[in-house]
Amino acid sequence: MWRGLIEAYRDRLPVSDTTPVVTLHEGNTPLVPAPVLSRRTGADVYLKVEGANPTGSFKDRGMTMAVSKAVEEGSKAIICASTGNTSASAAAYAARAGLTCAVLVPQGKIALGKLAQALVHGAKLLQVNGNFDDCLALASKLSQDFPVSLVNSVNIFRLHGQKTAAFEIVEALGTAPDVHCLPVGNAGNISAYWMGYQEDHAAGNSKVVPKMYGFQASGAAPIVNGRVVPEPSTIATAIRIGNPASWTKALDARDASGGLISAVTDREILSAYRLLAREVGVFVELGSAASVAGLLQQAEAGMIPAGGTVVCTVTGHGLKDPEWAISTAPSPTTIKNDVIAAAQALDLA
Repeated sequence: MWRGLIEAYRDRLPVSDTTPVVTLHEGNTPLVPAPVLSRRTGADVYLKVEGANPTGSFKDRGMTMAVSKAVEEGSKAIICASTGNTSASAAAYAARAGLTCAVLVPQGKIALGKLAQALVHGAKLLQVNGNFDDCLALASKLSQDFPVSLVNSVNIFRLHGQKTAAFEIVEALGTAPDVHCLPVGNAGNISAYWMGYQEDHAAGNSKVVPKMYGFQASGAAPIVNGRVVPEPSTIATAIRIGNPASWTKALDARDASGGLISAVTDREILSAYRLLAREVGVFVELGSAASVAGLLQQAEAGMIPAGGTVVCTVTGHGLKDPEWAISTAPSPTTIKNDVIAAAQALDLA
């Protein structure tokens, strides 16, 4: 039975035999073939579906490590800044560990599904009159001045947990893909995957390392534009970040892998979001769709190798942000209670 990623990869993580493992059996998420995307791009495309983690996003990979190490160090409380997914994960793992969890979120800028998760797990939620970057700066200061552990991706243990997704991909494919596409918000995930692929290559588990392709929303693209975005704007709340904490690490991953970091528009993100749901059968949140929007963009630009293998990480479940699913769907058709009426409405008669 799968017992969580720390037990699965204990010898490749910074833990000891005495580390108290706080787990919800995260990891071991499916790598799903995407034939529709393969036909569109001329490559062999797979989706790493991280919405299958316990709280519905990739954040659980890092949180099991961050919270386990916090408990090992004697912490009684954890704190994070969040656009939503980190808060949901931190609150769940804190509840599991019996820790107090404090969450700072931008006022009015968090998806309803994520806010509900943090609250139901018992987190102490503070809405800050500012953006994500303001929340992170405040959380960092609190962790320096008070006895509380910061569990954002600036916490190196988070990245070690998140790198395990790369291990799983190599195990599933037998080697690393040619290209790996990811959304880029705070930029921790692209850095973590690159760490994992490098370690697998050094260990002889993979003959190659992939080109890392990262995608920011065009209204929140500080790395692409080379400057901080004071007021980031995008429908993809998970990547609405104007000053990524792992900016330098993301550039290192891009440059060392021969990859790229580009911007996709909200229109491209929404189109990919609908495509994934309606033609691939995978329901993701809008931020997740940035990886697929970027894949399609780069395929058109000739940057995806024909016949190559591509993995797109879709980072969170669509139920994280149900408002968009409802608002973009057609209204239901009302019929009378009659078989013929139902058949006609379904174009069966």
